[in-house]
Amino acid sequence: MLVLLVRRCSSALVLAAVAASLGYLLAGAGLDPRARLESARPRPPQAAIEAELTALNLNDRTPLHTRYLTWASGAVRGDFGRTLRGAPVSGELPRRLRTSLFLLLPGTVLGAVLGVLLGAFSALHPGTDKALTMLSHVLLATPVFVLAVLLQLGAQHVNAATGTHLFQWTGDGTGLASRLQHLVLPTVTVALVQAALYSRYQRSLMRELVEAEHVKAARARGLGLHRAFFKHGLRVALVPTATFFAYDLGLLLLGAAFIEQAYGRHGMGAWLLDSLREADPHPVAACIALAALLVPAATVLAGIAHRVLVPGSRA
Repeated sequence: MLVLLVRRCSSALVLAAVAASLGYLLAGAGLDPRARLESARPRPPQAAIEAELTALNLNDRTPLHTRYLTWASGAVRGDFGRTLRGAPVSGELPRRLRTSLFLLLPGTVLGAVLGVLLGAFSALHPGTDKALTMLSHVLLATPVFVLAVLLQLGAQHVNAATGTHLFQWTGDGTGLASRLQHLVLPTVTVALVQAALYSRYQRSLMRELVEAEHVKAARARGLGLHRAFFKHGLRVALVPTATFFAYDLGLLLLGAAFIEQAYGRHGMGAWLLDSLREADPHPVAACIALAALLVPAATVLAGIAHRVLVPGSRA
């Protein structure tokens, strides 16, 4: 298993390096920090603009591959360059990542657990399938920003009816109790969407397992449907879900801009959008590089989960 893990990690690092490099090259070729600096009012002298771009390794007079090599040599040491304002990207990246994880991870885990339970319930009780399917489709069809706003409106009514500030959602809050209070609505928002997604995915997997030969054999030995399924089929059904969860979490970090904006947070997704609007290549490249590390790392985590859930497998 150790050899397989090392092989997977090596492949993940190679893929991450390729993806991060492509991300930098696309950001460097597609964004125009020169135009951003030249549009400032009052307009800086041209010599000052050239000196600033050169100092930041963003001068388009320098060939792109030369800028890339300079950036890559720093990135392998954890230095992702500086923003157009001169701030170190590496100093901002951990804070942005913590904000996104704190905002998204609880809801993602809760939504995955609820989705698995709902999917299992739907598969074992076909009479409930129509209602759960309709609810899942409504949640998945509702833009996450709209869902967040609807929850905030509902929370406002609750606060007004109770005469308290039971629900808070703008900003991070101060102190542990306040932070947890501010986390309730974002967690519910993410959990609802994830539960709808996982329930549909898990339902199809478990419906197949209900008809699987080993489950039927267990039932023929006298076990009830629920006991046969949870004893002999659940682990197998959770393997694809564990793989899906690992990939989902990595991609969700960069796709969370709407949730972050709805709740006034400044995480990875919001930073990526802001940097694109400001034509700031280095934060964009850093976000893509982080995603490039997270997604292949999900492959390794999924392989470990497969080995844990199905001992003796070669996955």
